[in-house]
Order: sequence, then structure tokens, then C-alpha cells
Amino acid sequence: MKNPGMVALMVMLLCGSLLAGQNAAQSSPAPAKPAEDYSGMYTFLQDGEFVQVTVEDEGRVTGFVSRYGDLESDKGAFLDHFFKQGKLDGKKLSFTTATVHGVWYDFKGTVERGEGKNAGDEAYYLLKGTLIQYSTDANKKTSSKSRAVEFKSFPQDAGAEPAKRD
Repeated sequence: MKNPGMVALMVMLLCGSLLAGQNAAQSSPAPAKPAEDYSGMYTFLQDGEFVQVTVEDEGRVTGFVSRYGDLESDKGAFLDHFFKQGKLDGKKLSFTTATVHGVWYDFKGTVERGEGKNAGDEAYYLLKGTLIQYSTDANKKTSSKSRAVEFKSFPQDAGAEPAKRD
């Protein structure tokens, strides 16, 4: 052997350059997250009802609508309609809920800034758009009701304890 130290050094340099090339190929830039995080709770159609929106990677949106039942069998009970699909593309938001007791919702609209002054204030964000409520009756007949809506974000510290005073 001519110089075992030199051979070992060459092998280490070769391996190091191969690993560096692999890391550069694997660390492609992550998809850009929106500058704003619109995740949170928003008002729904009646007092006490709400929409929970969670913005995930690549514009995927999960969440649910929690509302009072209005049929004889579920009057006043809370019903949760989980999102079957949801998407955020820039400021365009859409979601469709699962069917619960023959009712489901389809929302298409935008996320906008509201009257809240600071992030975390009530109505800092608004979900504005069209909500379609679908209902299937006992005879399997489906009807729909469309309306323009504006859902306000809840204050983020709504569940926090009040600040202690001296």
C-alpha cells in the first residue's frame, strides 16, 4: 500500500460529498405557510353555536360545526358536523360537513380582517361567504337553503382565567 492515511482521507471526503449532495436534494423548501393563521373558533348561525377551523399543511382544513338540533328528536341537543373536506387557498375557504340527522353544510367564501384591533380579539377575522344547508327528510327528499353569512372569530383568550389583581 502506498499511503493508507491518504486512502482513508479520500474515502471520507468522497462519502462526505455524497452525503452533502443527498441532504441538499432532500431538503427542498417547505411549502410556504400563510402569513396569517386563521385557525380558531368562529360564530355560527345562533348564539351558542360555533365553527372550529384548523388550518393544516398545504391548505388542508379540518374542523367541525357544532349546532343545536332543531328536529323533534334532537331539539336543543348539541350536534357536531365534522368536516368531510376543507381547503384554504390564499384567503378562499371552503368546507363540506358530514351528515348528522339528515343535515349537512357546504361553505364557500373568504377569510377577511374584521373589526378586532389585535390578533386574538373578538372578530379579528371574519369568514364571509355562502352557506348552504342541505336537509334530507323521511322520504329521502333533499332540500337546500342558501344564505350569505359572516362568522366572527372568538377571542382567543376566552377560556383563560382572568388576570389576578392585587
